[in-house]
Amino acid sequence: MKSLAQSEASLQQASAFYCEQLFCEENAKEYQIAMERARDAVLEFLEENNKPFSGCTPDALRPQFANLDFQNVLPDYKAAFKEIKTLYTQHAIAFHHPGYLAHLNCPVVIPALAAEMLISAINSSLDTWDQSAGGTLIEQKLIQWTATEIGFGTKSDGVFTSGGSQSNLMGLLLARDHYAAQFLGHTIKKDGLPIEAKRFRIFVSEMAHFSIQKSASLLGLGEQSVVKIKTDRSYKMNAVLLEDAIKREKELGNIPIAIVATAGTTDFGSIDPIPEIAVLASRHQLWLHVDAAYGCGLLLTGTYRHRIAGIEKANSVTVDYHKSFFQPVSSSVFLVNDRRYFGLITHYADYLNPKDHEEDGIPNQVNKSIQTTRRFDALKLWFTLRLMGKKGLGNYIDRIIETTREVVTVLENDPHFELLNHSDISALVFRYSACPFQSFDLDNVNRYIKAQLYKNGQALVAGTKVNGQFYLKFTILNPRTTITTIQDTLTLIKQHGKEYIDLN
Repeated sequence: MKSLAQSEASLQQASAFYCEQLFCEENAKEYQIAMERARDAVLEFLEENNKPFSGCTPDALRPQFANLDFQNVLPDYKAAFKEIKTLYTQHAIAFHHPGYLAHLNCPVVIPALAAEMLISAINSSLDTWDQSAGGTLIEQKLIQWTATEIGFGTKSDGVFTSGGSQSNLMGLLLARDHYAAQFLGHTIKKDGLPIEAKRFRIFVSEMAHFSIQKSASLLGLGEQSVVKIKTDRSYKMNAVLLEDAIKREKELGNIPIAIVATAGTTDFGSIDPIPEIAVLASRHQLWLHVDAAYGCGLLLTGTYRHRIAGIEKANSVTVDYHKSFFQPVSSSVFLVNDRRYFGLITHYADYLNPKDHEEDGIPNQVNKSIQTTRRFDALKLWFTLRLMGKKGLGNYIDRIIETTREVVTVLENDPHFELLNHSDISALVFRYSACPFQSFDLDNVNRYIKAQLYKNGQALVAGTKVNGQFYLKFTILNPRTTITTIQDTLTLIKQHGKEYIDLN
């Protein structure tokens, strides 16, 4: 029979065995080894990825996953990072590369990456004070700072979200519930949708983000509730047509509840006329939500800040730091001009955020969120602002906008290209059009060009459709992208365009 000492020794040995990979003080050395391997893998990624993409296809990569078995554990971190290089890092899209010109993915700043190490290791959850403490106050301080930059007053508030789609959903959620409570005397949180909800209408630009329609669907209003307003020649919402649409919907017996203005459309980087839209929202007693997921970067720059004038008139605003503040995904925030709106979605749970916490002044961010567990993403922006400042980030935005202006000049003076827009920010839609014979379908030519760029990986551009026709798109979000970078990319585009013509 084992002695008490032997039993305790056995238990300690078993505990050490089962806890050998847990993040704790006993395993500090193991943590250091893992982080050094991770650092080396990142540095290798930077050194070896000399173009935005490897060109790997799903068919080429998928077979390498077929025989992987999680029952066969790898021997060490060296083996793990060797495997992940083959499966991931050598094929990962290099958003930091100046030749990446496709989607709204910005390069990230190093202070934010340093913060990521703390975020993932300490693993705070920002739903309640007793899970985050100082983290809650850091998030609240950054919300206050952003609200002030927008021009909101002291009643404003907000919460960090997973991204623009979630923030837009929250904007429409509050718009819906506020209208029902204010004008119908109906509490959706308790009683569900009122019978009038099928007649609710939300007005957006035809160029607005798809998340608006998706949100309307999720909120039980249906896509039919979204009224799309035609844009002007600059691809901005036409305010005259907006007012006509509001009046028409009222005449039809429908109920306008909200307008969504876009500060930076995905395709064109266009900013809707927010001051004019704000006047209409006030006149018709409509909730005004501004989707500034892309255009929020203009808050950082004195030179171009005027382009989002009127944003301070909104009831709610979407800001994506991971698009225009050079933050790693995810880092986004939803803001309102009056914190009382959050009461429309607040729920109390005795085991998490009891009501007496609020009465005692204990801040629980879950009271304002549709998420419960949330990462401490605010720390990334905190490190960034403390080490770089608003001006440092603003200089990046200035450079991006100025480079975009130079690209416009190049495209307009090159007969090989047709440019559709002058962007308010940094997205340009264009196409290769120098086909010697009318029989060539420009859609097919430009699709071929995009596919070849992706296949070769030397430069990546996006594609989109405008009036049913296919175009290429530059989204310039990297201050390291220069006019030389663009000219090199345009040379590749011409080469692939000529290649298509020669082949056909």
